[in-house]
Amino acid sequence: MHIIDHSKMAIGGISTARIADLREIEAEVFRKARPKSAAKVGNGLPGFFGGVPMHWMNDWPTPFPILVDSARGATITDIDGNRLDDFCLGDTGSMFGHSPPPVAHAIRRQAGRGLTYMLPSEDALAIGPLLQQHFGLPFWQIATTATDANRFALRVARAITGRGKILVFNGCYHGSVDETMVRLVDGRPANRPGLAGEFRDLTGATDVVEFNDVPALETALRDQQIACVVTEPVLTNSCMVLPDPGFHNALRRLTRAAGTLLLIDETHTISTGPGGYTRKHGLEPDLFVLGKPIAGGVPASVWGMSDGVATRYADYVRTKEPGYSGMGTTLSANPLQFAAMRATLEELMTDENYSHMDHLARRLDAGLTAVIDRYRLPWHVARVGARVEFICAPGPLRNGGEAEAAQAPALEAAVHVALVNRGVLIAPFHNMMLISPATSAAQVNRLITAFGAVAARLAA
Repeated sequence: MHIIDHSKMAIGGISTARIADLREIEAEVFRKARPKSAAKVGNGLPGFFGGVPMHWMNDWPTPFPILVDSARGATITDIDGNRLDDFCLGDTGSMFGHSPPPVAHAIRRQAGRGLTYMLPSEDALAIGPLLQQHFGLPFWQIATTATDANRFALRVARAITGRGKILVFNGCYHGSVDETMVRLVDGRPANRPGLAGEFRDLTGATDVVEFNDVPALETALRDQQIACVVTEPVLTNSCMVLPDPGFHNALRRLTRAAGTLLLIDETHTISTGPGGYTRKHGLEPDLFVLGKPIAGGVPASVWGMSDGVATRYADYVRTKEPGYSGMGTTLSANPLQFAAMRATLEELMTDENYSHMDHLARRLDAGLTAVIDRYRLPWHVARVGARVEFICAPGPLRNGGEAEAAQAPALEAAVHVALVNRGVLIAPFHNMMLISPATSAAQVNRLITAFGAVAARLAA
């Protein structure tokens, strides 16, 4: 009989036994620091399926959810009085800080004037030109989530090209758009595992290739059946994958040659600058999507069209059969969104704020890398603008397959809880850390110090 010696098994260069020990110790520290929260939510929030209002709240690795009392700037305080330097920032939803004053003021102003009435407010007059100035495309629409915006933009792409298929990159994330929920398994397209109630083979309408694989992309586009390629400019929401030099130029050249539209989803990569990765690196999308932070935390998203797409879509609308388009929700483009979005675009998405964010992100990148080097961990750090990740595997990663293989859930969970116990909150997904305009150098230094203390425990 072969006996497995678990003490010699390792994840990310750390023995599984040591990871389990750290997880157990830190879980107990977490519980002791939160007696009020344990009493209220230790057995789940009453009345909610799974004990949480939204199922992904159970993805946090803490023994029970942190019950927040308040959040301001880049700090969260729980009901037990524990203060946390917040580098999760609502997984980008609060990228400009919690309740930034311009947005809070705009919400208060609009609250007395009506929250939704299916008609534009005067703020809408300012938003159209602001979107043009920030992101370059001339025509825009408002939605409520990036999922909605991606879904609507893909409808337009299929409508004007007359093609039914789209293409995504392995490991992609574009919200809960059904047709993007595919991946490569042993080199073959398949539905992503875990999809609830999905009864269709999504690969019939979606091709999937690896990010940075130009020959595979060229092959997939060759038969001119793809309506649209939808991609982030940097793969996030997996382990971060940066584009190879020349990849985006090849992507644009090949899509144009095939008559395929290019949709750039900047919901996470807006961390790059006021115009996103697109403006900073001179990308030329036909369609553009941005969700989460565009209204400073108020649910809202935008999607834009090039002149060419808008002209073709206007022609399509004039000739299509009358009826519901399948695009739009009643609460989209409401005046509360307009008010918060205008404040965000005018007062938060500024060069000055992004300069501060980028400076501290560089400091965080260097500090985490120094810790990894000091303890000779087989990890690396990746960054796109103000968004930083430590990845518990060697790097850099080149595609979604490598990003999936680099994930280390048990190790990451232990690190996350240990950081919380040292006063730092990072995202529960893929070790993401985000710098906001409200984030201070002292907070970044505390994160680096906490990360060093956890690394020392693991490497000892």
